[in-house]
Amino acid sequence: MNNFEFYCPTKMVFGKGSIAKLSELIDKNKKILMVYGGGSIKKNGVYDQVQEALKGFNITEFSGIEPNPTYETCMKAVEIVKRENIDFLLAVGGGSVLDGTKFIAAVSKYEGEEPYDLASKELAVKDALPLGSVMTLPATGSEMNCASVISRLSTQEKFAMRSPKVYPQFSIIDPETTYSLPIGQVRNGIVDTFVHVMELYATYDVNTPLQDSWALGLIKTLIQEAPKVIKNNEDYDAKANICWCATCGLNYWLSVGAVQDWSTHRIGHELTAFYGLAHAQSLAIVLPRLWQERKKDKASKLAKLARVVFGCQELDDLKASDCAIENTENFFNSLGMPTKLSDYDINALEAAQRVKERFETRGTLLGEDLKITPQVVYEILKNC
Repeated sequence: MNNFEFYCPTKMVFGKGSIAKLSELIDKNKKILMVYGGGSIKKNGVYDQVQEALKGFNITEFSGIEPNPTYETCMKAVEIVKRENIDFLLAVGGGSVLDGTKFIAAVSKYEGEEPYDLASKELAVKDALPLGSVMTLPATGSEMNCASVISRLSTQEKFAMRSPKVYPQFSIIDPETTYSLPIGQVRNGIVDTFVHVMELYATYDVNTPLQDSWALGLIKTLIQEAPKVIKNNEDYDAKANICWCATCGLNYWLSVGAVQDWSTHRIGHELTAFYGLAHAQSLAIVLPRLWQERKKDKASKLAKLARVVFGCQELDDLKASDCAIENTENFFNSLGMPTKLSDYDINALEAAQRVKERFETRGTLLGEDLKITPQVVYEILKNC
């Protein structure tokens, strides 16, 4: 096991009726900016619950955060923060809303000339506004981590920002608030969670049996509960398990002392930037083909996934890896998630060339061992 440091200051408040506890979690003297997306929270009752819980609080609102939050929209919120002297941010919505809010929190305290450098150049975040969240979509795990992914429309780029300064002080998860989600968003959240876990697990072995068991147990739970929520989006027990899987999939418990990959995400971000695919859609396309390309280096972990989760009896690790890849793609397809670029009328060779050229320009090397060169990315994507 590798050396590690673990820090997570986020208080989790989980379960039915938990939004009512908001008034206990925010200082009433704070001037709050409530950040949300396209208005779904006004249709599903979450907006009213938040307003009721914070009756008497000083609240300003900002709406319009996109499913892939953009730099351009976030900067409009930063203007409000500075003009209104906001001193607390409350994200109400899915992971994209919280990602945008984290970026707003950091930029509001940033003194440099180019705020997007916090993501694109991975600059250190020296200070940020405090924030909390009310989550309505299980997917990103953003509610219990310090990461944020922001797109910039003007340059067709998508980069991640990470800093302990943007950990939410608290996050509220009431599974009942997810009942009204379109099934497509439910599906996206399940795939997103699956791939998060695999970015942390499917690398090479450094003797982390506990972390491996956590990861595989989470995936088994996800596969067990997913059909239930696809069939009945108001199955509270199944939805509660899906919500907690999403949180634990990327709150760093699985990654401590282990080796991480994130190449599927980095390639997927480019597909989103160029073609507007939803985040989970891009991940479902890239992961199986990336695993096929990198099978020899990932064989030990993929074989264990095949045997423990999918019940594969194959003794040869490479053949068992094929079982893991096939079953993973079948799982995505069983949810109704396409796994080919052609399903979205995207030419694979064109996409491969565009992403390759961008990574060549940046000098990008990906993967847990940095063996994924731009040319390897091309080989992966041309088979997508």
